[in-house]
Amino acid sequence: MFKFILSLVFITLLQASPATAYEDAVNIYNKPREVPSHQIIDENGKYYKLSDFKGSFVLALFWSRGCGPCIAELETLNTFYNRTKDDNIKLLLISNNSEWKSVDEQRHFLKKYKAPDLEFYVDNSGQVAADLGIFTSPHTVLINFKGQEIGRIRGSADWSKPAVIKYIRELKEKHG
Repeated sequence: MFKFILSLVFITLLQASPATAYEDAVNIYNKPREVPSHQIIDENGKYYKLSDFKGSFVLALFWSRGCGPCIAELETLNTFYNRTKDDNIKLLLISNNSEWKSVDEQRHFLKKYKAPDLEFYVDNSGQVAADLGIFTSPHTVLINFKGQEIGRIRGSADWSKPAVIKYIRELKEKHG
């Protein structure tokens, strides 16, 4: 009997739509919110505010090198990036500066975990994450074309799934 019930649960899970499951993890706000004015730093040492990426639909993904789910999704994020980089979707991979000794160390880390194409940024003081109320990772902030936060995704995802990519493109079209 137990095997039968387990089989039914498994079949039900297989039939669930990946897009629907992913949509359940997304929180879209009724009204866009302003983003913090503190800055992040790219791998070339250039400073940016999250609002500086106006004109692009931004996924600001806050992560940590000590976070298992963060590391597990790096390869799928790289795939997502390569499939959407020409769609005016910008992926900002943001970690705390205190986690890294150098830019080279971070670049090597991303290559090791099959994410060599990702642009990475550091939150020098941790203030951007704090201002956003982000204290766990991974945590993705969705930012519209006007530089305003429109929603969040808490937790990890398989970013390489066609349903996830389609859903993010739909969010961009609807809320961009």
